[in-house]
Amino acid sequence: MMPKTKILYVASSFGHLASFHQPYLEWFAQQGCTVHAAAGGSACALRGVSRMIELPFKKSMFSPGNLAAAYRLRRLMREEGYALISLHTALAAFFARLALLPSGSRRPVVMNTSHGYLFDRNTPWVRRMLLLGAERMTAPVTDWLLTMNRQDWEIAGRYRLARHMACTRGMGIDLARFRPPDPSARQQARAELGLKPDEIALVYAAEFSGRKNQAMLIRAMRFLPENAVLLLPGRGALWEACRTLAQRTDVYSRIRFPGFVQQIERYYQAADLCVSASRIEGLPFNVMEAMACGLPVVVSDIKGHQDLVRDGENGFLYRYDDEQAFASAVCRLMEDGARRSMSRAAIESVQPYGLTHVFPALTEIYRSALESFR
Repeated sequence: MMPKTKILYVASSFGHLASFHQPYLEWFAQQGCTVHAAAGGSACALRGVSRMIELPFKKSMFSPGNLAAAYRLRRLMREEGYALISLHTALAAFFARLALLPSGSRRPVVMNTSHGYLFDRNTPWVRRMLLLGAERMTAPVTDWLLTMNRQDWEIAGRYRLARHMACTRGMGIDLARFRPPDPSARQQARAELGLKPDEIALVYAAEFSGRKNQAMLIRAMRFLPENAVLLLPGRGALWEACRTLAQRTDVYSRIRFPGFVQQIERYYQAADLCVSASRIEGLPFNVMEAMACGLPVVVSDIKGHQDLVRDGENGFLYRYDDEQAFASAVCRLMEDGARRSMSRAAIESVQPYGLTHVFPALTEIYRSALESFR
């Protein structure tokens, strides 16, 4: 049992905390800690959290709302005397650390969990220097940095972006929820989605944004056989634009836009392949969850994906934004035999990312971070 201490979780949205951090919020509370959560958007139920603080975070880095959020966080930190501040999502992590500059002699332990730097080796130089500069500027108040893929780990080490660093396997996926369906469950899931027996369903569960790049998949559908169907669950700023793009093509009848889906595992159980066109990732939950359900993957050759996919074993990597390379990889998996072999490999390779493995490792890091406060 830890001594009575206060913990603050900060993220760009309460939805992020609900989706990825619920087990850890509860764990801190079970250790006797008082847990507060500060985020953008409307507050939602978070077990273990005793206080919710709504912040005016905006997606644009230069929005005045983000400076207002930083100012409110600065006052909150002074008033509450937190032992540990756990930071999540790039924008919220930057402005929360900005609120701590200049660093005083007595401040909370700051742990930044990087869910993926928004730059990589292929990012244009100016944008890369701007985003890397933000990390270097806030490094003096970053006690712990947790990364989730090899490229981010290398960047963090090269530029010494924190006092203590660890490369983790993400936040952990629920392997009890995301698991291969039995034949009857799969048949029922396909029937619910209106999939025909001979249709090969490709699923990409993601926010509709430029970074996630659903538009490329829509354009690439013209290179795939008539029995290929693309499932695009999710919402986001580009949802309408992507629907409009699909409507202008002759493949619109083979693309589904169900919107936000609560039980996304039903889509994985019904699908045959998981696909992704993303430009940049940390360690994508959607890909890991699909693999745990037995889906081979066809994903862009970027960081995060490279950590999960062994090309030709549990899926294929293709050059980013290359429609024909994507279609060619999908066609290689249109045969049942090829999918079955990669399905087994996908399930096996994702097991170390399960919550039962990740949770003990992360909570031990959290315990060490709190020890350093005393």
